[in-house]
Amino acid sequence: MSQFSKDTPAEQTGKTPFIKQAEFVLSAPKISFCPDDKLPEFCLAGRSNVGKSSIVNALTNQNKLAKTSNVPGKTREMNYFRMNNSWYLVDLPGYGYAKVSKKEQTRWSKAMTEYLVKREELRLVLIILDIRHKPHDSDLEFMYWLADNGIPFANVFNKKDKIGKTQAQEALAALYRLHQEINIEVPVVSISAEKKDGLNELETLFADFMDESEAG
Repeated sequence: MSQFSKDTPAEQTGKTPFIKQAEFVLSAPKISFCPDDKLPEFCLAGRSNVGKSSIVNALTNQNKLAKTSNVPGKTREMNYFRMNNSWYLVDLPGYGYAKVSKKEQTRWSKAMTEYLVKREELRLVLIILDIRHKPHDSDLEFMYWLADNGIPFANVFNKKDKIGKTQAQEALAALYRLHQEINIEVPVVSISAEKKDGLNELETLFADFMDESEAG
């Protein structure tokens, strides 16, 4: 089992880490392979290469808990990480990766749809977006689909360290305008997984969608 070391930044400042314990549990190709212990789940979704695995590592203060790659489309199953022995963070396969075969895309789509619609333990979908770019059509389609199916979600801008403060503010303003245009209101968080900046806002989201007894 992986745990925070004694010299984590949070402990140096006297703050108790939100995630005190983390471990990889399993990779599930479809919902029937998911854990059956009824713990609440939060999933990371988004286009390939937006930094989902890096976010897992940043949140847990570990560099290799989730495997990262510069090659898009490497995550091909639902990767389950158990946090504080009380809830799961689930890294979903990235969408919008054209070089995957049609057969594999169909399998992913069917498995993800079943998981998102039927998984009772799912509390919130975190759609990860690269703040340097406008949301892709596949991002917008996914937001529409989640809204239509009544599945709670939030937008998380990653890589804010790659642009200036003014550009970041403009990207946030544009996303809020987009939300108004499509008549949705969801939480928006801006972070940098690489610099571990803004993670406290992400942790607040987790806490907001869990009962106090579930956070561990």
